[in-house]
Amino acid sequence: MAFTEYQLLQVLAQEMNMRKAAERLFVSQPALSQRLQNIEKEWGTKLFLRSQKGLSLTPAGELVVKLADEMLSRQEMVKEQIQALENEVHGTLKIACASIVGQNWLPKVLKRFVDTYPHAKISLMTGWSSEILKAIYEDEVHIGIIRGTPDWKGPKHHLFQDTLYLVDREIQSIEEVLKTDRPFIQFKSDSNYYQEIQEWWHRQFQTTPKRTIVVDQIETCKQMTLNGIGYAILPAITLNGMEENIYKLPLIDEHDTLIHRDTWLLGYESAFQLRQVDAFVEVVKEFLDGNSG
Repeated sequence: MAFTEYQLLQVLAQEMNMRKAAERLFVSQPALSQRLQNIEKEWGTKLFLRSQKGLSLTPAGELVVKLADEMLSRQEMVKEQIQALENEVHGTLKIACASIVGQNWLPKVLKRFVDTYPHAKISLMTGWSSEILKAIYEDEVHIGIIRGTPDWKGPKHHLFQDTLYLVDREIQSIEEVLKTDRPFIQFKSDSNYYQEIQEWWHRQFQTTPKRTIVVDQIETCKQMTLNGIGYAILPAITLNGMEENIYKLPLIDEHDTLIHRDTWLLGYESAFQLRQVDAFVEVVKEFLDGNSG
């Protein structure tokens, strides 16, 4: 089969709908149906079952679609290796980034990257740091940007660190936390971040919060705090541009040192040899140098 046929099968398996697949492939539904029939004739078996609800894969179809995914992945890898030999930066830069960094820091860096290298493409996924590491391990991305201290044996670059703050509209000192009846607003996060906050809280207060609200996103937590619903512990990266009448109290550890979170860029050695990844790292370094001090 030609690579265009592999692409057709991959899109069909992703959409499980003839109309949507036809739109993505920029062909008519009858043309797509005819091409699929030709592929199934070539394989001598049905690959998809049609119904009013859409498409479903047959056991044979699952095998052929898996082959299509592998072939397209290998083709992309070879293209990237060829492009790495050229002076011009082409290819797709595949990044997995911790959500908080993807929302608050990365866009400025990517703007500089696409302005400098207009021929390069970007594929970006965001999530928790544990999900980022999984994506790197499974070779879904070239590089990852994570929070915390990574247990990573390959190349890694320290990007920045930011202080953790207790943020509120009313509380002006840490001691006032024990006096308020307003809730502590927490956002779901990786276990190491959650544990760090728990340890600080126990050291500071030797008790648990009187009331707690748990939300799924850090931006939701921030907006609820800004609207005076309660108080939260937020990293400095989220506080840029926050209005003046919000109190921001830095967290201090048992050694009277500011508690902070580190952000790292990491990946396998082979990924850093790709031209688009190397170019991105250079843009990151220039950005950090330009914003230091």
